[in-house]
Amino acid sequence: MNFEITEEQRMLRDTFARFSDERIRPQASAIDEAKAFPRELFEELAGLDFFRLRYPETAGGLGLDFLSYCLAITEIARGSLSLAACAAMQSLMGTHFLFSLGNERIRKDLLLPALEGRKIGTICITEPDAGSDLGSIATTATKVENGYRIQGQKMWITSAPVADFFTVFARTGEDKALTIFLVEKGTGGLTVGKTIEKMGVWASTTSEVSLDDCFVPKDARLGKEGEGEEQLRGILSAIRIMTGALALGTARAAIDDAVRYASERSQFGRPINRFQAIQLKLAEMATDLEASTHLVHYAAWLKDNDRPHRKEAAMAKVFATESAAAICDKAARIFASYGYAMEYPVQRYLRDIRFTLLGGGTTEILKLLIAKEMKTS
Repeated sequence: MNFEITEEQRMLRDTFARFSDERIRPQASAIDEAKAFPRELFEELAGLDFFRLRYPETAGGLGLDFLSYCLAITEIARGSLSLAACAAMQSLMGTHFLFSLGNERIRKDLLLPALEGRKIGTICITEPDAGSDLGSIATTATKVENGYRIQGQKMWITSAPVADFFTVFARTGEDKALTIFLVEKGTGGLTVGKTIEKMGVWASTTSEVSLDDCFVPKDARLGKEGEGEEQLRGILSAIRIMTGALALGTARAAIDDAVRYASERSQFGRPINRFQAIQLKLAEMATDLEASTHLVHYAAWLKDNDRPHRKEAAMAKVFATESAAAICDKAARIFASYGYAMEYPVQRYLRDIRFTLLGGGTTEILKLLIAKEMKTS
């Protein structure tokens, strides 16, 4: 089996690695503390064509494979998981349904500008009482003359304060099945509520969104009525693989910082990396990261080759995110008291990485999915 990435993939990875080292990492603490959307770096990512990577050339994209996309977003996350979260929303969940279900006008006026970084999109699924349980979604869209009226409340909406358009999931028809709608900024009844104060990924602004009798024209419905859940399931594996790739980046940053600190910090007359207790932690961290990388890249390879990958995507997400959380914790332990100090980025890694445990499905939900795929129930 060939585990080597191609020369083109290596060049792409190196491009974003340089950008991470030269542009993101020097600003990571500042954008985190500002707790505001990192617009300057976001626009620079657009200049590097990041948002276009995974879309075909016919839609204004570059037509690259999903593994290439994962290699790039891992490097962005190595610099700042906040920025990577914003970039992931823009390049995957926030624009996917405009590409797959949008008409020519939507593709021209919203999708293409979004791929160029000139407009910002997001997705609205989660509600106050609906997270992993899609069946609890209560937002409704009632058919009226020439369109629909949407009523509901959404929560945990990434980039909502700066979004130009929202992909909204709502219930329609007598069977109350999920349907997808496009709601543009400025629509009457659309209100972005208070920003949610979070433990981490502070620069990825997250808010409540209210839809109070919002009227949208009939061509704002994306796809057929009642097919929203099926359409969502079509990208869940991609979201999970991508979330695993995000975790790889933060874990790598934590390891790099821990290795550097352990070589510089001295106790009892010698660098702490000479002590077996530290060496054991570093070895465990490196091994978990290597295993996580293989799982994530294998799941991406399966997707690129149109092979079944639902189970592998879930496995990659579970293992990579849980391992990354453990890696960040071990890194903070190597820093000891300084791992608790805000002046070192290890505390940010420790806070931020929990974001990856939630997005794309919790570990518990995904373990049940894996078990089901194994035909155990």
